[in-house]
Amino acid sequence: MSFEKEWAQHKADAGTRLNSASDGSGDGGAAGLVVHADDLGAVGHEAYVLHEGLRKAGDVTRGAKGGTGNTANAVAELKRENFATAGAISTAVEVWNSQLKTVLQACAHISNHLDYSKAAHARDDAEIAADLSAAKRPVAVSEIEKYFK
Repeated sequence: MSFEKEWAQHKADAGTRLNSASDGSGDGGAAGLVVHADDLGAVGHEAYVLHEGLRKAGDVTRGAKGGTGNTANAVAELKRENFATAGAISTAVEVWNSQLKTVLQACAHISNHLDYSKAAHARDDAEIAADLSAAKRPVAVSEIEKYFK
């Protein structure tokens, strides 16, 4: 079998598996994506834990007054002794700090967004439950449908 035919067969098989994926209800996965508030909270918490761990362990200048730790002291000493390595270490520290700040911002964003999403969905669920229980009668499909838009 040629590569093209084999590749086409693999793509067709994957498409069939995706199209027939089921959520266990036997309806071919019509329920769509389901996320539970506990899942959002757990992922948000892990992002927070990662943020705090990186913030503490990733700072190569920590423990020094004015942000000049052992690395900065080593760079200064190497420069004083005219070692070319001083510039490379200094550049490496700058790149590291830049990358660290980016990852810290991403972790904070994920944590904050998931915390917000969890709270927002809880408010929405409470509002929907209150609206439906206030009706004290079966609610028309057209009424329920507005919550899906």
